[in-house]
Amino acid sequence: MSSISLDNGIRIHALQTGTVAVKERQRDGGGRSRRNLARVLADGRWTEPLPILAWLIEHPEGLILVDTGETPRVAEPGYFTRWQPYFRFGLREHVAAEDGIGAQLRRLGFAPEDVRRVVLTHFHTDHAGGLPDVARSEIVCSEKDYRFAKGLLGKVRGFLPQHWPADFAPTLADFGDGRFGPFATSTTLTAAGDVHLLPTPGHTPGHLSVAVEDGDTVVLLAGDASYTERLMLDGVVDGVTPDVARARESVGRIQELVARRPTIYLPTHDPESVARLLARQVTSAPKVAA
Repeated sequence: MSSISLDNGIRIHALQTGTVAVKERQRDGGGRSRRNLARVLADGRWTEPLPILAWLIEHPEGLILVDTGETPRVAEPGYFTRWQPYFRFGLREHVAAEDGIGAQLRRLGFAPEDVRRVVLTHFHTDHAGGLPDVARSEIVCSEKDYRFAKGLLGKVRGFLPQHWPADFAPTLADFGDGRFGPFATSTTLTAAGDVHLLPTPGHTPGHLSVAVEDGDTVVLLAGDASYTERLMLDGVVDGVTPDVARARESVGRIQELVARRPTIYLPTHDPESVARLLARQVTSAPKVAA
């Protein structure tokens, strides 16, 4: 576990809930669409084990957990939908018992029920697998992703709604709080106005990212808007995005944010994300016109 304290009294903890390996063609997709999924799964090249990061924002107004990471239950026979090909041919995960989000929160001195809000960037299992551990918290997500991931169609698309908490009824972000830099809409989560949800669709239809402000600096918890900082700067979207054009638009907005404000860019699976957080290392990008 690694964490930093910001100047405004917020503390951000990086929690690694195991590792995941995917096909290289998924990580560095070069703008391919989900219609290329068969080629992704047929790729014989696997990435190295990548971190599965979740983020705990220790805020004066209460704890905010961004993603729940993966669950140790992935090792149980039958946990994954058996007939979904991605789980058979495109995913390798390792999550030890002590990696689960509940155990990690307890090691920090918190109980899972201490978490005021959980923000899901999207519903893929490595971001939402720990939901049952924090089922008493308010769960915040986008309406598009909730509808995209639930039910039988959600299973077909590679989600695991059968493992969501009973009577799951998340709070749907309305993005009604106006502009945040290059983003035309946002949702502000705190009365202090320093934590914001930003729409970054592409990887999933309603994918969102979380911006934590510390003066002029933004800590951007970016989910899978890109898999690494370098891919974001290069404008590369992943190989399984269902909407290549929207993914590129989202990456473009992130590039513009990075160019206009000091931004610590933290995607979930970037092996360098934790080091950037601890060093408060802002992402370098060419300046854009105001």
